[in-house]
Amino acid sequence: MTVSRRKFITGGIVAATATAATLGGIGIVPGLFKKERAPGKAKTQKDLDEYAPRYIEMEQSGELERREKALWAMLSRCNLCPRLCGSNRAAGARGACAATSGFKVSSFGPHHGEENPLRGNKGSGTIFFANCNLLCVFCLNWQINHRGEGRQTSHEELADMMLELQRRGCHNINFVTPTHLVPHIVKALRIAIPKGLSLPLVYNSSAYDSLEVIKLLDGIIDIYLPDFKYQDAEVAARFSKGAPDYPKHAAAAIKEMHRQVGVLQKVDGIAYRGMIVRHLVLPENLAATDRFVRWVVSELGPETHVNIMGQYRPMFRAHEYPPLDRRTTQAEFDQAMRWARDAGLRNFH
Repeated sequence: MTVSRRKFITGGIVAATATAATLGGIGIVPGLFKKERAPGKAKTQKDLDEYAPRYIEMEQSGELERREKALWAMLSRCNLCPRLCGSNRAAGARGACAATSGFKVSSFGPHHGEENPLRGNKGSGTIFFANCNLLCVFCLNWQINHRGEGRQTSHEELADMMLELQRRGCHNINFVTPTHLVPHIVKALRIAIPKGLSLPLVYNSSAYDSLEVIKLLDGIIDIYLPDFKYQDAEVAARFSKGAPDYPKHAAAAIKEMHRQVGVLQKVDGIAYRGMIVRHLVLPENLAATDRFVRWVVSELGPETHVNIMGQYRPMFRAHEYPPLDRRTTQAEFDQAMRWARDAGLRNFH
């Protein structure tokens, strides 16, 4: 049975209260440090078992430490995202995302509601972080993104969460809303690697990401899962806390993500590298879906995997912003799918 993201978060929030001491049974998994296989070469399950994410070699060479230092430097006058708030979050100041020097985890666990290539039969190992840098008025997860609900977590605990998800058989580690916390994620990753972490990492963001940060993630992230919410600056400014530059920055970030990992690559239906772009259909085509699908074909190519989502429903403050105060109709979703077909997309659902 597929579980919605909202139900997953609500049901899993207790999991985030686990401490490193209660995540017992975590240790080095035999045979994980194997020779890296070039992207696109894995064709069988045996090949996939021999694939090691590049972050392992980066840690061994010292490159991952260098990337971490560069990311922490960005936190002292925060420019981790396009808002460029300039807050000294490293010293505890609050950023535009409402995060300070630490971070909170809202829930973590195997998630069976993600796209099929991510969830497989054992789930995507999702870790939901609190706070957000985009802050949409119709946010589905507003309790954690706007209110910041979650438990203050240490880097050691975050590393143990990753390892626990691996122990439970998840197909990947899926960082949800990671943009404002990338230095913390990389620090925890470096703790988890010597303990045996070897799963693909998923960067699951709104795409309101700094191009500089995404470039620093090259080789660290295996699978990118960005949203592309809007094509119009005025729409973005109205519905996402005054972010008229969202379309520009999202387009640049997604193109860089695609450059790094390319088209989704799978073995036995399970993704180990590549990108899936998400797009939520909004009432009265506020998301400009027709333009979005043409952009994907033009800039990324017709083979790009796209999830065109029709499950919009009014949440949080959406009732204050007509026509976001109503659900998307079946006719509007059907039209969106026709636009995708007419644009020439081949891997969409």
